[in-house]
Amino acid sequence: MIKVLIVEDDPMVAEFNKRYLKEMNGFSLSGIVHNVRDAREFLNKEQVNLILLDVYMPGANGLELLHFIREQKIAVDVILITAAADTEKIQTALRLGAVDYLIKPFEFERFNQALAQYKDKYALFEKREVFNQEDLDDRILHSEQRPSGDLSIDLPKGLTSSTLQNVIHVIKSKEGSLFSTDDIAESTYISRVSVRKYLKYLTHLGVLEESLTYGIGRPVYFYTLKKDKLSQVNMFL
Repeated sequence: MIKVLIVEDDPMVAEFNKRYLKEMNGFSLSGIVHNVRDAREFLNKEQVNLILLDVYMPGANGLELLHFIREQKIAVDVILITAAADTEKIQTALRLGAVDYLIKPFEFERFNQALAQYKDKYALFEKREVFNQEDLDDRILHSEQRPSGDLSIDLPKGLTSSTLQNVIHVIKSKEGSLFSTDDIAESTYISRVSVRKYLKYLTHLGVLEESLTYGIGRPVYFYTLKKDKLSQVNMFL
């Protein structure tokens, strides 16, 4: 069982991370702390395998805790879950050995992916003492040749231009107002799951701006159209 410490100053976000973690097999929550000082005290008393770490907190920030962990040679891995999206902080975290970096707001699917990949690597290191290059590349580093360029000339698998056109038509009718996945699903008669894929794709292209609202249950994602970016999808319409 992988022991996890959540370091997050926002109690509501910490609670959502806790709920997400409970849905993952192979992980157990060792504790939740809300600042770096308490995190250092916790690490002095308890052994954990993984820290889910925020950056912005009162007093010392999460990167300072990561520095402390490396300086003290504490055997623990760290996944950043934070709103800090600037290059300097991301590079600093990665240089200090963060195994993954999730930018708020994020989907449970991305959280699931991060922890599932970590669990696979953790289990592999527990079983193996020596690796060959092929196993290291395939199982740990995931090295592979990727085509250059950020955007594919084709729509992602499972998306169609006709449905995309339908979704964008409804989005345009919102005239710049906030809308949710449910709003589009109701207007297009397309399943919520399918609509979510199109909205995520449009967000990736920069056509939509995504924001997260916390309420009862899971957080709700809202979107706004960035009209000046619509040219990004003209080739598919």
